[in-house]
Amino acid sequence: MKIAIVGTRGIPNNYGGFEQFAEYISVGLVQKGHDVTVYSPDFHNYGSETYLGVKIRKIYCPESKFGSFAHFIYDYLSLKDALKNNFDVIYEAGYGTSAPSMFLLNKRSPVFITNMDGLEWMRSKWNFLTKALMRSMERIAVKRSKYLIADNIGIQEYYKTSFGKDSFYLPYGAELVESFDPAVLGEMGLTQNGFYVLIARLEPENNIETILDGFVASGSQLPFIVVGNHFTKYGAYLVDKYKHTGGLVRFAGSIYDKVKIDALRCFCQIYFHGHSVGGTNPSLLEAMAAKAFIISHDNSFNRTVLPEESVFFKNSADVAGYLKDVGTLDGMRRRIIEGNLAKIKASYQWNLVIDAYEKLFKQLTGQ
Repeated sequence: MKIAIVGTRGIPNNYGGFEQFAEYISVGLVQKGHDVTVYSPDFHNYGSETYLGVKIRKIYCPESKFGSFAHFIYDYLSLKDALKNNFDVIYEAGYGTSAPSMFLLNKRSPVFITNMDGLEWMRSKWNFLTKALMRSMERIAVKRSKYLIADNIGIQEYYKTSFGKDSFYLPYGAELVESFDPAVLGEMGLTQNGFYVLIARLEPENNIETILDGFVASGSQLPFIVVGNHFTKYGAYLVDKYKHTGGLVRFAGSIYDKVKIDALRCFCQIYFHGHSVGGTNPSLLEAMAAKAFIISHDNSFNRTVLPEESVFFKNSADVAGYLKDVGTLDGMRRRIIEGNLAKIKASYQWNLVIDAYEKLFKQLTGQ
């Protein structure tokens, strides 16, 4: 099959979940003998025309001039180009800035599939007008896409209930981590089980403040490592808000080195996952695969991914309570970590996800 993946910031991944997905899926499908092209913005720092057998197609994206609005242009140009190149399948990653471009589609278009991602219009960073726009984009994508992908059962149920539209459930994946480098901790002045960590985009809907307020209220003297780009308006606000902790809350910035990230996940006392409006979040799967002891925000998306016996928080008081009485959690640690690993092995390993995508693409193209 000849497959195009559009709508991401390109591969190799240096941004987020969709980019990671595009990297693993494209490489995996190439290894199965398929012809795969990933569309990338022209500012991506990877210079080669191929990546592990995947073709890279760079498209103009004026992000430096227009900010996030530029991705409406980028998505339009990407889809327009893809429709000229006789792909069997065009896979659209997300709908936020791509929905208007879907009017390019016609009856002669190839199999067109949209991964609807999370409930973008619910993100608390948006103002009223932006939320209304995102809901409009969602409606367009549901109407114009022939097929929808939901990466979470909760997302699948939402589209069935809200729009009467069926979707295919296909989650993200993760790789089980077999070894961890404790030297990473020494580089950061940390000790095993002697710190807390969260890894996320620093956005309000990821409950960063809820978690950190609970940490401060608990009076814990262990350092709390926050991994994520804090050189944003909201990131700067967070840095200023928690500067009174005397360095206990440490903003480490973005870290893409998987060895370092896996070590932080595995060796922390508690890994906090605060995502609340997405579907199956890749960072949650990776934490599970890295043997982290996870406390997660209590919502339907996280509950469908994690085992039933997992630990959840709803507010900062919950977080403070857990940290004041960490000893009670220790008895649950091994059972929860083993439960997480069992779920990864059964449902979320990348080879299983790649196989499922190949099967779906063959089904939809009649091959």
